[in-house]
Amino acid sequence: MNLPRLLLLTDRSQLPLGRSLVSAVADCVDAGLTHVVVRELDETPLARMALVAALTEVGATVISAHDALHGAAGVHLPSSAATVAPRDLPWGRSCHSATEVHVAAAAGAAWATLSPFAATASKPGRRPIERGEYAVAATAGIPVFALGGITPENAVDAIACGADGLAVMGAVMRAADPASVVRELLDLLEDAPW
Repeated sequence: MNLPRLLLLTDRSQLPLGRSLVSAVADCVDAGLTHVVVRELDETPLARMALVAALTEVGATVISAHDALHGAAGVHLPSSAATVAPRDLPWGRSCHSATEVHVAAAAGAAWATLSPFAATASKPGRRPIERGEYAVAATAGIPVFALGGITPENAVDAIACGADGLAVMGAVMRAADPASVVRELLDLLEDAPW
């Protein structure tokens, strides 16, 4: 799987009232988004598989969170999960330190998220990790995505700290115009070093 510089994580509970998750993601795909991590962990596996299918249909490459779902192109595991994802899919891991990124890379992860980059309304009370962790994590040999509190205002800082890309949830999910946030983040990433 070719990884992009921007991953969108879903959380329908953060959408403005009346907006559907599929239509929000479709708008983001129209704005240039390619990859989506389907979370919605309160849903049944069957409902999550239906969501994977619906988001694939609107043009997204879909990664499922926590477990392999039929139709997903990869799996994003939590930091506490078993090492290897089933079905030989490419997988990544949520990490909270550079050491965890190195452990994930050694176990075969194809990518990692490192969080939280900044204070985030999605997980209030969690302190951001030290910025230097991104530079150390970058030496693991896999793409590292800054996650947690990512906005267009701090995206360039995340890349400057050593992140290869951005993983965003709240700034897009809560936006009145999710596509405009995605477009702004992609424009910023276009000029950032890879």
